[in-house]
Amino acid sequence: MYILGMESSCDETSAAVLRVEEGKLVIASNIVASQVETHRLYGGVVPEIASRAHIEAVSGITREALDAAGITPKDLSAVMPA
Repeated sequence: MYILGMESSCDETSAAVLRVEEGKLVIASNIVASQVETHRLYGGVVPEIASRAHIEAVSGITREALDAAGITPKDLSAVMPA
């Protein structure tokens, strides 16, 4: 069984694939897109820039997480948003 977990903070977007092995969760992949360098230019997080960056990053990091785990969306049993 595979589970896709997704999370975002004010300046990071992440996706991870967890695999259930012998009743335990094992991290199969974990991809993080950080906006730290972008916001450093402004002296802090700019909400409008952050929200747009999340939208731009989420599809790519999800694909990367699935690829790194060696699975396709059809292999997922659940998706757990944060």
